[in-house]
Amino acid sequence: MKIHQITFSPTGGTRRVSEYICEGIDTKSLVTDLCVKEGQIRVPDIHEKDLVIIAMPVFAGRVPALAVERLRRIQSNHAKCAVVAVYGNRAYDDTLLEMQDVATEMGFRIVAAVSAVAEHSIARVYAAGRPDAEDRRELAAFGAAIINKVEGSDTYKPLALPGNRPYRAGNTGPFPTADEQCTDCGTCQELCPTDAISADNLRSVNKEACISCMRCLSVCPTKARNIGPVEIMVTEKLKTLCATRKSNELFV
Repeated sequence: MKIHQITFSPTGGTRRVSEYICEGIDTKSLVTDLCVKEGQIRVPDIHEKDLVIIAMPVFAGRVPALAVERLRRIQSNHAKCAVVAVYGNRAYDDTLLEMQDVATEMGFRIVAAVSAVAEHSIARVYAAGRPDAEDRRELAAFGAAIINKVEGSDTYKPLALPGNRPYRAGNTGPFPTADEQCTDCGTCQELCPTDAISADNLRSVNKEACISCMRCLSVCPTKARNIGPVEIMVTEKLKTLCATRKSNELFV
């Protein structure tokens, strides 16, 4: 049995959550990064006896549509799977349920689901530094529980997960641009998974292509890319909803 991590992690939090879960499963895993440019996607070779950890961020209570589209290209071969929704301390709404639905439609056998908290990608004061050391220990314990279930049985009942069908409506924006601190280094353009930033106009953004994943903000070496006053508005709007530390959850 091989362990696969399939992640879509624009700002790194989702990837760390997946890695911490896998620390409790095995020392080695194969990683497929879906948050790359179209031509850089490498589809993994998955077999029926493998265990796959699919980790996705929560965008306004949903799985990013691009992440789902890229995930669907992978052949499940009826492998076992745990779905992981990573959110910024507000709520994950319908994301776990949607992930289970998508993975089941693809032919995966769902053995577990995890909701986990990572630093909010827009209002970064919320869940700052998470997943932290406490999260790491807990997520590794989740991983151990998942592998114990996998090794103890080969048949799995559908999980009863929070969420609603139809799923909540998705949304778009905000769209980051660069200010005068931009040095035209091109890092944002090189790492944008949707090619929403043109090499000819690094300080702007193609709103039709941008999925508001905030990768460009997280990788900019001079912190020149930002969403302007929208960040203040979002931070204030989430103040009550994100005031207390949310817990990670395991469903098995």
